[in-house]
Amino acid sequence: MRVFGTVGLPGSGKGEAAAVAREAGVPVVTMGDVIREACRDRGLDPAEHHGEVAQALREEEGEAAIAERSLPLIRDALEESETVLVDGLRSPAEVARFEDAFGDDFVVVNVEAPFETRVERLADRERDASDADREALRAREERERGFGMDAVMDDADVTVDNTGSLDAFRARIRDLLEAEP
Repeated sequence: MRVFGTVGLPGSGKGEAAAVAREAGVPVVTMGDVIREACRDRGLDPAEHHGEVAQALREEEGEAAIAERSLPLIRDALEESETVLVDGLRSPAEVARFEDAFGDDFVVVNVEAPFETRVERLADRERDASDADREALRAREERERGFGMDAVMDDADVTVDNTGSLDAFRARIRDLLEAEP
């Protein structure tokens, strides 16, 4: 069993890593989807209220709230697969919760790319309002860093630089997913 958790600033390539995993038959649990579902449960538009609801969940249920809500999805996926990718770690509390659940089988993967590269990618993606605006992106990054994301990135087990070609990045992710523990 292996559970990979990805961390990285918006536009770094976490979603692309998840796409590579899916193509390889590896189930993906996206922590952002857990938040988007919580938005909808509260009658809020995820595109407008994602950060607000993420913060509220952490205040209401504790710093590891998103990880806790993700655990049943991960465990279900592990019933069908030996490997699962968890997309979107944000805090040391989330990492600690997953380490408690999966021990040494939990691997943190930091995906890195420079700000300007990420801005270009996000402008193409346009998933939410912050994707098209540099200042909104900086505010979003600061909010996510406020959860302790810098510590998670700094303490990652593996760092993948995503400044080269898309093919090289995808190959590096495939190699990670296929490597023996």
